Amino acid sequence: MHNIQAKIEAGETISRDEAFSLHESADLATLQQLATTVKTRFHPHDQATYLVMAIINYTNICVANCDFCAFFRFPHQAGTYLLTTAEVLERVEHFRRLGATLIAFNGGFNPQLRIDHYARLFEKLHETYQQLTFFEMTVAEFMFACKISKTSYAAGARRLRNAGTGWITGGGAEVLTDSFRQRHSRGKYAVSDYYDAQQAILAAGIGSTATMVIGFDETLDERLAHLEQLRAFQSANANALTSFLCWTYKPEHNQLGGKEISAAAYWRWLAVCRIFLDNFVHIRTSVLTQNDAALRGLDCGADDFDVPLEDEVTRSAGATIAADYRTTLDAARRLGYQPCLRSPWHRHESISIAR
Repeated sequence: MHNIQAKIEAGETISRDEAFSLHESADLATLQQLATTVKTRFHPHDQATYLVMAIINYTNICVANCDFCAFFRFPHQAGTYLLTTAEVLERVEHFRRLGATLIAFNGGFNPQLRIDHYARLFEKLHETYQQLTFFEMTVAEFMFACKISKTSYAAGARRLRNAGTGWITGGGAEVLTDSFRQRHSRGKYAVSDYYDAQQAILAAGIGSTATMVIGFDETLDERLAHLEQLRAFQSANANALTSFLCWTYKPEHNQLGGKEISAAAYWRWLAVCRIFLDNFVHIRTSVLTQNDAALRGLDCGADDFDVPLEDEVTRSAGATIAADYRTTLDAARRLGYQPCLRSPWHRHESISIAR
């Protein structure tokens, strides 16, 4: 443990085995100290930036059949919906009036929606709301849309970029190992295919991010495999992924069930992520799934968080969204942080890593 600590303090990259040892052997105080050491290469220790955002779930029709999802419906099931463009614009306007500067979209694998459908929708969004930033879709949704449109990832990314798309985020990753995918989401993709799609997105000049979800039945080896491949992808792409966000599985109303992991277990993992992913400038903590407990993640290497206004997917599985988000900001202040409202980041803003 002493040698691992010395490497981290010297600015050296740790190995997967060393990350395993840290997670299993270090106490939380040590993890916090080491994560803060890495964080302060990029940010002041007490920095806590945030933005106000909403996720619009424009459809609940999905054929991926992930056993951990409480939101989706198969086509032709009762209760399915697909918002019209006018309805999407109404929701965007609602959240804009509430103060959101970033609107994200999440809709799963809807076999009715081809790349051209998304392109037309995004063109209308950018034409109507030039002052907002949109996370137009996730990598996983992009992959499915390309496949059913019978187009390559490169061509699909170019089509969306020409429609004004600025961001296709790393959503739909969960735990990026093929063993996890086989257990829980066989209808999605192989891990190598996911990274092929994200590579095409970046090559088209579209911004992207990295995500992870923990607390299913994944092993520590599976978690670390996710981080190791992600760190390698980031290094191979000039550190183009702007941020990394980890959140926690919510176990209600789905096929998988189980019990939610503790906040302390989340903090430990977030610290390991900051230490191991030393080529990411921004590590983000998840208020959406951890509520005010997420703010302790700022002590564990995180520098940023969202104040969420809406996300039906996580609420369906048991997440709660504060009616007055000022309570979340107060919680950050009580921990010694002065939350600072930020603008959405620009694409490729975080590619310079100082050692």
